[in-house]
Amino acid sequence: MQVAPGTATATASRATSALPATLTARPPSVTGALRALEGLLMRGGQRTARRNAWTAVLEDRRRAKDRREAQHLLEAVAAPGPRAT
Repeated sequence: MQVAPGTATATASRATSALPATLTARPPSVTGALRALEGLLMRGGQRTARRNAWTAVLEDRRRAKDRREAQHLLEAVAAPGPRAT
């Protein structure tokens, strides 16, 4: 959680002067805890998504190669002239 510029120094100076040293650190909020938990849980999901995306890229490349080979074969068959056997 980020603090707006200019408010961090004012809050810090107020906290040190008005509160004892034991109360200067704020306890974690529920929102902060949920964000941390979400971050931990999403890491594996991001890894899986990245792996799936790379697999899709490799499959696209393989299909493109097969398509090029098929196109060359069709052009060779359709071309007039002697054929290699």
